[in-house]
Amino acid sequence: MKKKTENTAERLKIIPLGGLEQIGMNITAFEYKDSIIVVDCGLSFPEDDMLGVDLVIPDITYLKDNQDKLKGFFITHGHEDHIGAIPYVFKELNVCPIYSTKLTNGLIEHKLEEHKMLTKVKRKVVKYGTHINAGDFRVEFIRTNHSIQDAAALAIYSPAGIIVHTGDFKVDYTPVYGDPIDLQRLGEIGKKGVLALMCDSTNAERPGFTASEKTVGKTIDSIFADNDSSRIIIATFASNVDRVQQIINSADKYGRKVCVEGRSMVNTIETASKLGYLHIPDNTLIDIESLKSYPDEKVVLVTTGSQGESMAALSRMANGTHKKVQIKPGDMIVFSSHPIPGNEKAVSNVINDLTMRGAEIVMQDVHVSGHACAEEIKLIYSLVRPQFSIPVHGEYKHLVAQAKIAESLGWDHDHIKILHSGDVLELGDNYSKIAGHVHTGAIMVDGIGVGDVGNIVLRDRQKLAEDGIIIVVLTLDGASGTVLAGPDIVSRGFVYVRDSEDLMESARAVLADTMDVLQEKNITDWNKIKGDIRDNLSDFVWHETQRRPMIIPIIMEV
Repeated sequence: MKKKTENTAERLKIIPLGGLEQIGMNITAFEYKDSIIVVDCGLSFPEDDMLGVDLVIPDITYLKDNQDKLKGFFITHGHEDHIGAIPYVFKELNVCPIYSTKLTNGLIEHKLEEHKMLTKVKRKVVKYGTHINAGDFRVEFIRTNHSIQDAAALAIYSPAGIIVHTGDFKVDYTPVYGDPIDLQRLGEIGKKGVLALMCDSTNAERPGFTASEKTVGKTIDSIFADNDSSRIIIATFASNVDRVQQIINSADKYGRKVCVEGRSMVNTIETASKLGYLHIPDNTLIDIESLKSYPDEKVVLVTTGSQGESMAALSRMANGTHKKVQIKPGDMIVFSSHPIPGNEKAVSNVINDLTMRGAEIVMQDVHVSGHACAEEIKLIYSLVRPQFSIPVHGEYKHLVAQAKIAESLGWDHDHIKILHSGDVLELGDNYSKIAGHVHTGAIMVDGIGVGDVGNIVLRDRQKLAEDGIIIVVLTLDGASGTVLAGPDIVSRGFVYVRDSEDLMESARAVLADTMDVLQEKNITDWNKIKGDIRDNLSDFVWHETQRRPMIIPIIMEV
């Protein structure tokens, strides 16, 4: 590989606004002069300490500040971490079209319809091999394989050079639906000379190749054959249409009806079936209300909840709160997924609950990843032969793992760029430089509120969750400032008051002494009064309990 040298040619800026050093929230801006295009627009799910938060979306301040340059959003596939933020982003930034393949567009449309935005956002369906002109850019969609159909890599042509962005991918020579990844086209583009490869890093730590999705179909078929007298319940990702297709194929073969449960699962299957990506024999699907009309051995239930999500259908079945399905001894429960890092405990809890109800659990050989392992990544590098390697999609350890793969193939350290969200990478022929940093961050969505929950609110929620709250209420005379009533104490999540009457009486005494001192000094400033109440009560509670609940004084004046 050549060493990096200064070059006066026009340079391209690559600006990841999310999706690095994490799983999810993928969004990257490409900027050349007065043109910006954006690849993907995803969300991430909240961390354990984000109490009450539903979703996390990227901060797009940089895009809002440069709206006049925006030429289009290009979406690689239909997973939530690549399309989930679109309705939120386009409420603030609706100045350009969204380009995507047919199924991806169908899933995006469903989201926009839920947000009553379907007629407000321009969308264009793109076929593989199509080239889209967008300002100074031209973008080509290339067929790849993933755990959802219609996934695409992008070849981004700019005056500074060609960028190949793989999206999430694996090399599957025998996909359940459609054709294998277009390795020939990737090789042809590689011969033209590629400036940089932005390659999926999620499975970069794993050696070898990712197995074909069809291998799961054989396991599913054997589960149906071996459990012909049991009810079968299969939990998988809602978006894995190929997995659902193989379940339907086995159900039809063994004479079982298929019931789909879970809102996201129902929505995805409806969209995929309507667009022709899922083939369901007539009279195979039944609704949840009809489930009791069939004997157990004649049904299979396909459901969400494979990651132990507390409100998902399988979790509610496991804890006995599902209104339509009760787990029985002898039920065969199949987890057709691997726990996402961080979800292991939640999945284990669901499995324990199901086992206590007498269900049999199967987890082995019923899932394959949708991401490329090390040998597949090597294949893509060998075909594309980029000047620069830019690992994307994954935690920091995954990015480093791909960097090591690139080094093993001959790329020198200066030509491998591990970026952080917000970095501005300038690229030209044999030239690269981190030229600055733009504002990025995570916007939290709680209910219908977008961005109204921040670090301060989360800190308060964490404090409430850890030590509870004490509310101090007192009434003051408006003229003299003397105490007319209280101080009274209301406690939640701190101690059980009926078992802690001595503690509460002592706390009231501390508050009474505090008010006596303040009145002796003729202090009437409410801020001073509240501050002394908070400080004195906090010191007392810590001394007695080694806890620091949130203390909120409320003063009423009459």
